[in-house]
Amino acid sequence: MSFDLMSYQPRGDKKNSDFFTEYLPRIYERRISSGIADQVGAMRAIVIQVETDALFDTLVELYVMTPYRHTASYLGQTHKFAVMHSHADYPALILMAPLSSAFEDFIPRINRMYPLARGTPQTRYVGEIYGATDLKNLTGTLEDQNIRFEYSGDTENPFYTLDGYRFTTPSDFTCNRVGYSTHDFNDTDSLGLGDRVMLSDAEQARLDQAAAFGADSKISPLMLGIDHLATRVLAGEREDAILEFLTMVPYYFWGAYNIFDMNSSTNVNRNANVDDDKKSPAKVFTANNTPSFVNSFAKLPMPTEDFVRNFGRRLHHMAVEIQDGDHAAGEKNVDFVVNTLKDKGVPFLAHVVGECKDDPNLKQIFSKHSKHTLLITEYIERCHHYDGFFTKDNVAALTAAAGQDEQYQHGHVFD
Repeated sequence: MSFDLMSYQPRGDKKNSDFFTEYLPRIYERRISSGIADQVGAMRAIVIQVETDALFDTLVELYVMTPYRHTASYLGQTHKFAVMHSHADYPALILMAPLSSAFEDFIPRINRMYPLARGTPQTRYVGEIYGATDLKNLTGTLEDQNIRFEYSGDTENPFYTLDGYRFTTPSDFTCNRVGYSTHDFNDTDSLGLGDRVMLSDAEQARLDQAAAFGADSKISPLMLGIDHLATRVLAGEREDAILEFLTMVPYYFWGAYNIFDMNSSTNVNRNANVDDDKKSPAKVFTANNTPSFVNSFAKLPMPTEDFVRNFGRRLHHMAVEIQDGDHAAGEKNVDFVVNTLKDKGVPFLAHVVGECKDDPNLKQIFSKHSKHTLLITEYIERCHHYDGFFTKDNVAALTAAAGQDEQYQHGHVFD
């Protein structure tokens, strides 16, 4: 795929600062000249941590709500791991849970700072792992650019310093990590996660039952893969978060749009080296247009900033692409999937938004937050080869729905 970073004009109506406009091309140029562009490949895995007793229930939930299926489980020094796959060319999903609920590292420390994250102190989206060719050279190059990495003794979780991996420290702007690896994530025994452990007969039966639901209801073939991953950050850190991310991976700033009704902007970054976003999902950053203390003058909605203040800087949702098409009697596939999940008891925040008639467009919806991961699952159908990535009206409706579900009621945090 031929793509000229330097001539690309980002889409959108969000005005960026002179600082952002100056440094974006400089970061692209340095990525090329320093070799980062050649050393880092597509996203190969997504990493999520859950509570000690939530690992298996999270597996079951992901069976119902996503195309991911369990491949293998491992017992490490401090954590248990479950590796899932949806497609050989798409990122794997690594779930991990500390063996002890009293385990202490960055995750419970940062979660305890926020009122709606305290109740699940071990639960957090960790970050992504990208393919790499030479970890030593890559580390040295990025450290020269002031990117910090974890070394043995720096972190209580040895996963971040295993052979064949390099992980950054959590970002000051997003609290997400970026990882790199030379491993083949389709060969789970090569990942060095620990001793392989087998599921019990009862556990396997529950997974088989969840898989059968997807197959029998005919929704599983319609769930294709992860379309994008969306992180919420503070208003003043939007540009820093984007530029930091683009320093470390071969993505480009696709564009940003103001969502005026919700007083926020949606900022999209995509990998130009893949022919399908699901092979290396887009990374989206959402932020308020103004900080909360300034917004207090205008009193505009600010669900994005409220989310960060209540949960912390973190991933907000991951989107599953639904195969474009009609299920029956003109019902779009995304409507069929969502209605089937609703009948199964999966809660959603609102109705499906957007229209798919004769013109290219989008239909999408948010689930409620998972009690296991705290993540929202979005379902998105890109109708008639729609390539605009999102529509402002849809985003406004989804943001409003999520905001209603993410309120912090003072005095009830510890109930």
